[in-house]
Amino acid sequence: MRSNSQPAPDVVGIIDIGKTHARFMLAHAERGIIDSHQCEVPRGPAAALVQQLDVRGVESWLADVIRNHPWRDRIGTLLPIAHGAAGVLIDERARVLIAPDYEDSRYEDLRDCYRGLRDPFELTYSPFLPFGLNLGRQLYYLESRAPQLMARARRLLLYPQYWAWRLSGVAASEFTSLGCHSDLWRPLERRPSNLAVERGWSHLLPALRPAWDCLGSVSAEWASVTGLDSRCRVLCGLHDSSASFLSHLAARAGRPFSLVSSGTWTIVMACAGRLERVREDQDMLLNVDIDGAPVATARFMGGREYEVVAGETGMQALPTREDLAMLLSRGTFALPSFSAAGGPFATVPGRLIGATHLTAGERATLATLYVALMTDYVLDALDAPGDLIVDGPLSRNALYGQILAQLRPQNSVYLAPRAARAAAALASCLSRSGCLSRSGPVADQPYARAPAAGDLKGLEEYRVAWMERLEVAHRRP
Repeated sequence: MRSNSQPAPDVVGIIDIGKTHARFMLAHAERGIIDSHQCEVPRGPAAALVQQLDVRGVESWLADVIRNHPWRDRIGTLLPIAHGAAGVLIDERARVLIAPDYEDSRYEDLRDCYRGLRDPFELTYSPFLPFGLNLGRQLYYLESRAPQLMARARRLLLYPQYWAWRLSGVAASEFTSLGCHSDLWRPLERRPSNLAVERGWSHLLPALRPAWDCLGSVSAEWASVTGLDSRCRVLCGLHDSSASFLSHLAARAGRPFSLVSSGTWTIVMACAGRLERVREDQDMLLNVDIDGAPVATARFMGGREYEVVAGETGMQALPTREDLAMLLSRGTFALPSFSAAGGPFATVPGRLIGATHLTAGERATLATLYVALMTDYVLDALDAPGDLIVDGPLSRNALYGQILAQLRPQNSVYLAPRAARAAAALASCLSRSGCLSRSGPVADQPYARAPAAGDLKGLEEYRVAWMERLEVAHRRP
């Protein structure tokens, strides 16, 4: 989105570092998101020890965007948002020792050893995940494979707070990042896990600060490099899916709802969801909101799986109702899972049935249908209440919204633009920090209700057949 007019004073910069894309957005209290820049996150440097996140590449891009922006001296506040399952180790001279990437199969070498060290699921509500998706396994791997490196570590910064630290020089920890399947936090007790305490990792965590807390002004280094005003404030920041949840929580006035936050991961968070529905074997967990309260959550790697099912040609095509009717009548199926990184069926190899000679549009439509069915499945598993709010890339897929609305007539489905998520999360943080004098959302963004037309013929029967095939595949040794 672009704006040719000059922004009003007190512009806020939102730094949103996802696993696949990084974004820098400018927002204003009265006008919402007024400018946005995006890049693909570069693959981190290969290393003998473990794959790493390219923090230097992202930082270079971010500095360039700010430095070359004509409104850089109008930015009064910076809010970092970043993906979970990531932490950066810092040494006593404030240098980055390592920024591990959770997508590395070498973490599996210590799978069984690590499993026995973890706190019980009933205390952390953090499921045992593959690769390095539990931050604790990353730390254990480094401790086992590079003890000298771990001995030099003086700080462990969760990923949003790493960016806050780079911008301000002030180290902090924060609820939403600690509570994201890290194995380091007991959300109901609001304290570090026994694993974190016994292995000394909790001593590496800086003091807890609220997501909305102002850590200080931008550092002299960043002011010099970017041209930012030296008085620019840096907020503590938060986990990206929790930012999505916060944005809608602030606008719902206590009414139950469920959020489908999409991107590389499709994450379903149920406000007022029942904790007893959370099952480790279904890759469910408790996320934590910015006040430290637990949120029942389920997820699968929907963005990556969409890419696999759609294929290269399908990624360039639009899904259509006409292609959907053809797939339903033919009995063409995509059965999970197409990612081993997580989800309720991560251990079951994905399969395509009756999917030969599909056009690019049919592949895109099959991928859309697959992700909608998986979303419906995890919503049922959570017994997710209230309206359904979809944000991220899936909110721009009209057919996905129509399928989900027909599959779930008990819920109203709303599609929220990403800008709405960022603006509303920003508003909540700014109002709590005192940077805004009012508590309302930043320039309310309209949600589009997905039509529950009920005229996608054969969809309900297809879902029954999909579930039957899924159950057979899941039982197969």
